[in-house]
Amino acid sequence: MRGNRILVAFVTVMMTAFVAVFCTLPRSVYSELEKRELLRFPKFSWQSLRDGSFTQNISNWFSDSEPFRDVFMRGSMELKSLMAFKTKSEVTFHAAQEETAAIVEPEIGQEKPSVGDQRSIEEFHNNVNANAKMDNAGVIVVGSAPNARALMAFKNKNKREKDFAKVVNSYQQTFGPEVNLYCMIIPTAVEYYCPVNARSCADPEFPVITELYEQIDSAVHIVDLYMVLGKHIDEDIYLRTDHHWAPLGAYYAARQFAMVAGVKVPELEDFVPDTMAGYVGSMYGFSKDVNVKKSPEDFVYYIPRNVDYTTVYTKYKLDQDYQIIGEEKPHQGDFFVKVSGTSSAYCTFMGSDSRITQVKTDSDCPRRLLVMKDSFGNAIPGYLFGSFEEVHVIDFRYFTKNIKTYVKEYGITDILMANNISHVCSGAIGAAYKRFLEK
Repeated sequence: MRGNRILVAFVTVMMTAFVAVFCTLPRSVYSELEKRELLRFPKFSWQSLRDGSFTQNISNWFSDSEPFRDVFMRGSMELKSLMAFKTKSEVTFHAAQEETAAIVEPEIGQEKPSVGDQRSIEEFHNNVNANAKMDNAGVIVVGSAPNARALMAFKNKNKREKDFAKVVNSYQQTFGPEVNLYCMIIPTAVEYYCPVNARSCADPEFPVITELYEQIDSAVHIVDLYMVLGKHIDEDIYLRTDHHWAPLGAYYAARQFAMVAGVKVPELEDFVPDTMAGYVGSMYGFSKDVNVKKSPEDFVYYIPRNVDYTTVYTKYKLDQDYQIIGEEKPHQGDFFVKVSGTSSAYCTFMGSDSRITQVKTDSDCPRRLLVMKDSFGNAIPGYLFGSFEEVHVIDFRYFTKNIKTYVKEYGITDILMANNISHVCSGAIGAAYKRFLEK
């Protein structure tokens, strides 16, 4: 009997403590773990009250922004790891004794400039064998700490790549021979590093990319990265703990683009490396796997060595739902932004996506490049300051102008569409690029 009273008292104290924490302490507004802004208290309207969305949004806000959210989530991950708890979605794949790749790395100096169309690309064969498991949110975690790699499984559910090809062709028809148009489809890390025994967890990217290239107008210059990256998989071209590629992978992409475009090809020795140690990126929050947290890596980016350049930003004003409500006056800033803490290391390039970036350089090449991109494209422009007189950067999520007017106003001679395969197949980028033509 006495034991029951003690148990009831303990539970009562714990529940009271939780109520006090969740109802009285300041709410969390940003999750470092998930790399996102948390939900804000919803705006009231009579319509939302009538249809029930207001109360539902309050419930969502309350559960999403609890005090010490990251602390509780980390504790849960640690406990789950200690208990070796396996969810229903978790599948373990047994590994062979070796971890190998099918591609032998050539010397950079042996690479030759691309000539002609590149629509016929060679398939990459991945022979990697390693322990892997399917974790939360479709994430494949390969290996264990301190060298775990988290891979976002590619799933082509929407199959909107044909829509993207049509939009690319529309750009070619719109600008014609006056502007050089390039299409760069960026594969994701799962295509190169997913163990053989786990391949069924992700759709293959190669057939999607080849089909896309076949549907794109022959006047569009294809910048194929598939085998270019495949030749360098033994290097740190993709981040182990983030869904983005590493700056080194973007370097090889920029190099390939420069060869296709016929401009000065960047050499790695022309850049000064800078390292942020202890980086753990977005895949920790996606996977909720403590092995990823315990596998920090070096984030190494490259700053142009002998190029003078000036960066001007036009920043968009966003509301709490990330909708554009205006824009600030253009202001000068740094292209490589010193971010606070290693968790935001990928924001080193331009600071954020919600802005138009214009870089004037001292290059003797009179051509002007516009990079139309998702976040994968952030790491590309810095390698091209020595190759173009001007480099402009816009993000498909944050651009409100007419693209024809923009190209004419700034004398753009080259347009590079640089987007990862997942975004291309989602239909989001194609719809946005089409909207830019119609504004």
